[in-house]
Amino acid sequence: MNVPRLAVTLIAGLSATLIAYSAFYVRGDTGGVMAYLREHAQVRRLAGSGADAGQVQAARQHLAALAGQVAAPDFAARMLPVALLIGAGIALLVWQLFGSRAERPEQADVQERMVLRLAYRKGGHFTLGDLEAASPLSGEQASAVTRRMLDAGRLSREGETFSLLVP
Repeated sequence: MNVPRLAVTLIAGLSATLIAYSAFYVRGDTGGVMAYLREHAQVRRLAGSGADAGQVQAARQHLAALAGQVAAPDFAARMLPVALLIGAGIALLVWQLFGSRAERPEQADVQERMVLRLAYRKGGHFTLGDLEAASPLSGEQASAVTRRMLDAGRLSREGETFSLLVP
């Protein structure tokens, strides 16, 4: 099991669920949430400034009324399955995206791609001299990459000529 992939998937899915639930809780009214937060800050400042208890109590009652207008806990509870479905969808999407890179076949390195490009241009047959002349690879690098490709079974050698093997 790929632990980072699982962790990222769970975090994304649970986060999406929480965000969807929060949006349902306030019925998508972010302006109302901001008004509530501003009012809450004013009540805290009023209580901290030493205002009389009646003013503070009236401000708290106004804040509670505003919270009642913004919040919809019953609606959010009814929409919980939808929020979970959204979270599961996001989790599945993240699982697919995170894993698609890991499941791709390994690509050849840059030097091997240079050799393959030359081999295709030359009709599948080339020599080390051709490779040194047509690419920025030094003689040592060209020998090393052709040796690796011979060992991997992607090239065959007949004397000085290398031939590309088609899988």
